[in-house]
Amino acid sequence: MIIAVTNRLLCKDNFLERIEKICKAQPEAVILREKDLIEKNYETLAVDIKEICRKYNVNLFINSRINSAEKLDIKNIQLPFSDFIENRNNLESFNMIAVSIHSKNEAVRAEEYGASFLIAGHIFETDCKKNIPARGIKFLSEILNSVNIPVIAIGGINLSNIKKIKQTGAKGICVMSEFMTCHKPQDVVLEYKKLFVTFYHESKK
Repeated sequence: MIIAVTNRLLCKDNFLERIEKICKAQPEAVILREKDLIEKNYETLAVDIKEICRKYNVNLFINSRINSAEKLDIKNIQLPFSDFIENRNNLESFNMIAVSIHSKNEAVRAEEYGASFLIAGHIFETDCKKNIPARGIKFLSEILNSVNIPVIAIGGINLSNIKKIKQTGAKGICVMSEFMTCHKPQDVVLEYKKLFVTFYHESKK
C-alpha cells in the first residue's frame, strides 16, 4: 500500500498538477494534510483533490478535519491517536479510519476501538521531525506484533530504505517529501510500487 501525503509548501511547481501526476500512477491513497490552511480554504482544495482522486480511482483521506470530511462526503479519515479516541463514537459515516500511533499501547487501543489501519512512525530520521529521534525498525516490528490490523510505516522512507520496511511485514508506506519534490512524480510513485508489493486492498472511494 503506497500512500502519498500532501504538503503543498514543499511543492515548487503547480500543486494540483503534481497531485494529478501522482494519482496517474495510482497509489492506494492520498492523505490531504495541509495543516496550515483555514477550514474554508482547506475544503476548497479538498474538492479539487477529490475530483482528481475520483478520476484515477484513488482513495482520498482527509487529515484530522472530521467536519470537513462529512460536509464534502469524503468517506475516509486519518486521525492522530488522541483525536481518534476523543471522536471514536462519532465516526460511523466513514468507510476507512487511519490512525497515527507512536506507541504499542496506542496501537492496541486504536485496534480495539475500530481503526481500519495504523500509521506508525516516524521510522527513520526526517526533516519533518527535526530534533526528534526516529523510532526505528525495531519499533515498527513491535507494533506489527501487537495488532492484527494493517500497519503502514511513515517517516524518512525513501527508495534506499524501503526494503527494510517491507521485510518487517508492514502493509505499506506513507511518503510525503519525495512525492512533493521529485522531478517526475508519476515515475517515482511507480518505482515505489514496483519495490513494495501491495498487500492491502479496499474498494476505492
